[in-house]
Amino acid sequence: MPGGVETMDLPAWNRALGLSQGPRHRNAMAHLDSEVKEECLREDLKFYFMNPCEKYRARHQIPWKLGLQLLKIVMVTTQLVRFGLGNQLVVAFKEDNTIAFKHLFLKGYSGVDEDDYSYSIYTQEDTYESIFFAIDQYHRLKNISLATLDYGENEEHRIGLKVCKQHYKRGTVLSPNATLSLDSDVEIDCVQLDLQVLSQNPQDWKQSSFFTLEFDRLLQVDISFRLQGIDLQTIRSRELPDCYVFQNTITFDNKAHSGKIKVYFDNAATIKECRDLNISGSIQKNTQYVLVFDASVIVICLASLTLCTRSIVLALRLRKRFLQFFLEKYKRRVCDADRWVFINGWYVLVIVSDLMTVIGSILKMEIKTKNLANYDLCSILLGTSTLFAWVGVIRYLGYFQAYNVLILTMQASLPKVLRFCACAGMIYLGYTFCGWIVLGPYHDKFENLNIVAECLFSLVNGDDMFATFAQVEQKSVLVWLFSRLYLYSFISLFIYMILSLFIALITDSYDTIKRYQQNGFPETDLQEFLKGSGHEGEHQREPSAFLSCTCCRRREGSDDHLILIN
Repeated sequence: MPGGVETMDLPAWNRALGLSQGPRHRNAMAHLDSEVKEECLREDLKFYFMNPCEKYRARHQIPWKLGLQLLKIVMVTTQLVRFGLGNQLVVAFKEDNTIAFKHLFLKGYSGVDEDDYSYSIYTQEDTYESIFFAIDQYHRLKNISLATLDYGENEEHRIGLKVCKQHYKRGTVLSPNATLSLDSDVEIDCVQLDLQVLSQNPQDWKQSSFFTLEFDRLLQVDISFRLQGIDLQTIRSRELPDCYVFQNTITFDNKAHSGKIKVYFDNAATIKECRDLNISGSIQKNTQYVLVFDASVIVICLASLTLCTRSIVLALRLRKRFLQFFLEKYKRRVCDADRWVFINGWYVLVIVSDLMTVIGSILKMEIKTKNLANYDLCSILLGTSTLFAWVGVIRYLGYFQAYNVLILTMQASLPKVLRFCACAGMIYLGYTFCGWIVLGPYHDKFENLNIVAECLFSLVNGDDMFATFAQVEQKSVLVWLFSRLYLYSFISLFIYMILSLFIALITDSYDTIKRYQQNGFPETDLQEFLKGSGHEGEHQREPSAFLSCTCCRRREGSDDHLILIN
């Protein structure tokens, strides 16, 4: 070597330092590497299960997700409120037009519907007058209506009324024995009355053979027509007006042949793009501001979606490391609950909320620019996403022991409550079917299965009990006695027994959580691994994130009562 320095190979250096290359040295190096790997994994796990404040104190990591969620809640709520106010105007406009149309086209309409139909007629003369009245009102619409309405084209691009009647192919009653001769095949005859026809002498089309009704075989008469309208009240909110197409149908229902014809009015309103609008003022500028705000909401939600997705991906990688290490060191697999604890359900909830907000915001922007008119779907998406966003706030309250009792109680009681509801639901369905088939003909609240289920649920909550008892018709003594036995047994069973047991399940879980908060929660394999570093004082936090995996703890025989929170 230059400079006279004697060189020495690596084995010589090791021998000079007294190091051996034997199995003992390799085992020591492997053990040291394993301890380093274990400590590194433990620190990563501790950091993952820290709350945002602890992460900031530990590594000065700014809680971006927390700040972004708070900002998102403010923006999403503001967006929802603005859209909700506009949606209220849309719904109110449709309802007001439906009421106005009933008063315009239904002869003798009192303003109060009879059950699920508008009103009833009982004579042939009233039937003819009601049909001709609707047709005449349609012809005179421009002279009598207070709304900004115009005639609309039907599917055949014609402006006018379409009248159809359904009747049996043949049906006569032969006197004096009242013998019925009937062919049950149904025929449908239709006639188109254009505005030009209606403008002529009314007697020409009124005396047509089509309007000679044979009530013995008449089933139904339908009068359908389209109208166009514009909602100008949105201008007050500095928004572009909506244009509507109203598909109106008046139905005279004689299917029962009971001497009473029920008259229905159906108004299907759809929003379409307004053409040739010339509105001056600040509406266009306000629309641009709203679109910019909606675009900002989409950007915020996409950023939140990216961060939460990244957290889940990192959690899955961390879980993989932990499962491999645990299997190598302890020669056994981690239980399923310890596996699932790495999947943060709150992140999944936020991701779903963000996706719904992005889709709903895009729909809202299309509605704002009048390219779409699906208010209902947009309302469902924005409303549900806002619900999930506010529910997600509970996650951050759960880091504090004084506020996380609700979350822990729900987690502990949910499995038992679901199993209990599955059993109670069988009894509930039995009462639903029984009440519908027996009391349906005699009680308005038992007419169909949906109404029966709603009525029974109201009884469970103590609503409208006396009215339910009193409205049972006493035409049949047997049915009246059965109704008393049915209602008394249902109320006694569900209020005094099933509902009490339901509350007891939740109360029991709450008492268990309070006891664990005082005496300590059962520890799982994962928690014991985290405490293995000997720095228990650094990790004495509320183990709410691990409550769901208490089934993984190594229980003794005396711990069977702890299955309560499994």
